[in-house]
Amino acid sequence: MEISPVVPVLFVIVIYLISSIKILPEYERGVIFRLGKLLVGPKGPGVILVFAPIDRIVRVSLRTVVLDVPPQDVITRDNVSVKVNAVVYFRVMDPNRAIVEVENFHYATSQLAQTTLRSVLGQADLDDLLSQRERLNQQLQHILDLRTDPWGIKVSSVEVKHVDLPPDMQRAMAKQAEAEREKRAKIIHAAGEFEASEKLSQAANVIATEPIAITLRYLQTLTEIASEKNSTIIFPLPIEMLHLVRQAVSTDSKA
Repeated sequence: MEISPVVPVLFVIVIYLISSIKILPEYERGVIFRLGKLLVGPKGPGVILVFAPIDRIVRVSLRTVVLDVPPQDVITRDNVSVKVNAVVYFRVMDPNRAIVEVENFHYATSQLAQTTLRSVLGQADLDDLLSQRERLNQQLQHILDLRTDPWGIKVSSVEVKHVDLPPDMQRAMAKQAEAEREKRAKIIHAAGEFEASEKLSQAANVIATEPIAITLRYLQTLTEIASEKNSTIIFPLPIEMLHLVRQAVSTDSKA
């Protein structure tokens, strides 16, 4: 039985069509170059046809990429050398531009993030870097998003993860914090002394109008001493009595 020459040709065509079938998941798009020319619009997701060798496909993921920026040596505006690392969240919005406009958008975004991190943080003081990190994160995100927009990339967030201070600066900041706490403690103690002096002044005014109050205070003090079961009891002597004794002594000396 003779095989028709058409059968091998059909078999080759079927194999070629089957090999041309590509399946792209939901998070991927295919950028197709046909004879070196970019086709309008990315392909996918689902089943697409790539006719090799005239077609070449470049798969591009649309998922958010977490880019870890390595530690960068930064000299702040107040001349403090620190090491800062950050993390950048970005995703591809236009696959065609991400492939055509830049050679490697992952590497380009990484290098741009490192240079922008050094540039922006170098214009901030150390106190701002430690206390206003949210504002600096927004500034970094805005600059990166503006510069990567021509590549079809959207930078959604930038977070400064860690600021590594030199040991001598850490000791200086610890001393500053200790001095601040001591300052607040002295202020609180002085405020307490001031309030106590005001209360004593008010008590003195009350005792001045009611002399019997000082006697009641003496008796209360004796009661408190007696409750401690002490072997020695101190009797307070009123100042007025000393004045009376002094006057009596002076009178007898004159007589």
